[in-house]
Amino acid sequence: MRDLASGPAAGQTVTMRARLAAAGLRRSGEAARPGAALAAAEPGGDGAHGSARVAAAESRVAERIRRQRLQMRPLAWAFIAAVVISAEQGRPAPGLAGTRLGITAALAVCAVAAAVGLNPRWAERGDAAQALVIGLLAGGGVALAALQPHGATGLAAALAVWVAAVRLPAWAAAVAIGAVTAALATAVALTQHPAAQPAIAITLFCLLLAVTGWFIRRSWESQRQTELLMAQLQDAREGEAAAAALAERGRIAGELHDVLAHALSGLAIQLQGARKLADAEGASAGLRTAIGRSADLAREGLTEARQAVGALRGDRLPSVTQLPELVDGFRRDTGTDVRLVIEGEPRPLPADADLALYRGAQEALTNIARYARGADAAITVRYQPGRTVLAVENGACPNPGGAAADAPGEGLLADAGGGHGLAAMRDRAQRAGGTARSGPHGGGWLVELEVPA
Repeated sequence: MRDLASGPAAGQTVTMRARLAAAGLRRSGEAARPGAALAAAEPGGDGAHGSARVAAAESRVAERIRRQRLQMRPLAWAFIAAVVISAEQGRPAPGLAGTRLGITAALAVCAVAAAVGLNPRWAERGDAAQALVIGLLAGGGVALAALQPHGATGLAAALAVWVAAVRLPAWAAAVAIGAVTAALATAVALTQHPAAQPAIAITLFCLLLAVTGWFIRRSWESQRQTELLMAQLQDAREGEAAAAALAERGRIAGELHDVLAHALSGLAIQLQGARKLADAEGASAGLRTAIGRSADLAREGLTEARQAVGALRGDRLPSVTQLPELVDGFRRDTGTDVRLVIEGEPRPLPADADLALYRGAQEALTNIARYARGADAAITVRYQPGRTVLAVENGACPNPGGAAADAPGEGLLADAGGGHGLAAMRDRAQRAGGTARSGPHGGGWLVELEVPA
């Protein structure tokens, strides 16, 4: 068979409600917090995702921060190497007895804490894990400064200050930085003479590292906020466009409602009058039946017009579950033997797919009435894994002269009946990510729609 479309639509249609929710025009769960703590952008964070675009932005930020942390690891390891080398060259040197054993133990604690804390995966853990590493690193560093007064062993505790500034929330970081700096300055003041100058120098050094760490943290938070705001701005623009489209659809729906309601209501009234006139003048039973059925069709047309207007306004659309009523009405109106077969377990379908299948069946039945009147027909709905298929098949036309659809060159559905209804069927299938096909089949004609659902 020949495809009505060259391929599935490029992307899935986003519902109006989802777009409005993403734009903040209606509530859909907790909104994303662009100014939240940096941890919200990382695994285990508690930031809420306003949309798929915002979630993708958060993932990009988290990945970028991981790369930046990996780039900083060599510098941190060089910092720790300087501590180890300074301890080895200091006096007293590390050993296995007395003060030397204390220096060795303190140096081991610093090395282990630094190895764990500088791991990017550990950096993604919670505040309690960060506080543990900072405490071990600070304790070992202060012990080194107290046991080995002459040397650069105060660097270990200073590294703890930097980690606290980068990893902990502002209030916790301030407490940790103040405690570590005060302990280190006290240890230096008690073990070195003169005491004032070394204590002031180590305090200023710790404050410098704290400010550096704070700027790094603020930079990461700014990156996250910028990414999230850009994503939310795009969502808001889409939501604004969707809201404008919805307002325009509402205006068009109002115009259509006024025109169709007036015209079809007037037609129904005229047909009722014609039926009464036919009864009064003793018209034939066939004529009275035809006039009565025309009045019924006018009322049904008015109902369907109201449904179409409601669809423009966002009301519920026709679905596959209404196919039995459609088949019964077609069988009653045309006398055609139409069967409806459901294969597989019925399941809810996306709105676009549901509407495409229903309208496809409706248009195919209209074509049968137009080009193959009297031919047997069958509608089959197949629920298959990952897709749903609608097939409308009619047998050979009893009146070959009326089977215009079977004429050569009429293979494409878009060429039949002016093409408007069938073009709409093709477009609906494309919007749902599916395809529509048609062609001769077993002496009759087959229309098949397939949607991913």
